[in-house]
Amino acid sequence: MAVTTPTVRRRTRPAALALTVLTALALAGCGSGAGAGADSGGKVKIGLITKTETNPFFVKMKQGAEKQAAADGATLMTAAGKFDGDNESQVTAIENMIAAGVKGILITPNDTKAIVPALERAKAKDILVIALDTPTDPQSGTDALFATDNLKAGQLIGAYAKAAMKGRPAKIATLDLAPGITVGKLRHDGFLQGYGIKEGDPSVVCSQDTQGDQAKGQTAMENCLQKAPGINLVYTINEPAALGAYNALKAKGRDKDTLIVSVDGGCTGVRAVKSGQIAATSQQYPLKMAQQGVDAVVQFAKNGKKASGYTDTGVTLITDKAETGVQSKDTAFGLANCWG
Repeated sequence: MAVTTPTVRRRTRPAALALTVLTALALAGCGSGAGAGADSGGKVKIGLITKTETNPFFVKMKQGAEKQAAADGATLMTAAGKFDGDNESQVTAIENMIAAGVKGILITPNDTKAIVPALERAKAKDILVIALDTPTDPQSGTDALFATDNLKAGQLIGAYAKAAMKGRPAKIATLDLAPGITVGKLRHDGFLQGYGIKEGDPSVVCSQDTQGDQAKGQTAMENCLQKAPGINLVYTINEPAALGAYNALKAKGRDKDTLIVSVDGGCTGVRAVKSGQIAATSQQYPLKMAQQGVDAVVQFAKNGKKASGYTDTGVTLITDKAETGVQSKDTAFGLANCWG
């Protein structure tokens, strides 16, 4: 319980002063949740900082945090970057949350390296710092990471694609994210592993970066079709890129004989699986990341034990055309658990 000590006039009488001190000491020692990390009502204060406020993935993450904070009786402060890559706003948010006396900070960092010094300042104040979805560089910049296993997400759609091709020779296009971004590399490498091939395999006839954007995904697919018209399997970093690829294939009359697989599991993407535009996607769970992160801070406030290391928040292959040997769930499950 937080205590506001009354202002004492310069000439306070000794008895009144003694009563004030004794009252403050008694209040400061009562119950759990007292002191730093609690608001004026004794609730644990938690900060959530997302990359932006507009991306549906982070909107769902915020909803998950709000729901869990309400269930745990905690107070949630929220902030976000003004745009993808906005590190400055996230640093400001961290400083504001430190000043407000939060017990923990949950963050999806915009700049995985530049944010670390600000997070280290929070950790030095005994604030639990948890990365959601995206690890810092180095990962030790936070106490813990709650995120999708992106390598596994790629492996699932790679294994699915291998089974769905049913022995047909593959001519593969990989529509990736951008150089040097960990999540993109993990998904790409996972797809290759799941399919059973290595980097540089001749079955990969075209690779293009899309930045996860639909328009760039369409352009990338058009470029690949010019380079290798016989492409019959497309891996995409996410569903916007997948829908861009689908539009390019449809314009060439190739949408019926080309398999598209992807990662994310947003509601738009799952609907695209249901309609047949995408064959399968690996679904991740931002709401679960946030809920588990909030609960970890509340537990820290109760027992002083900090969450540490990596917590896998789960990934599920979503398709309506299941393949033997590849575990999946249908689009009814996908739509019930999607985001956006």
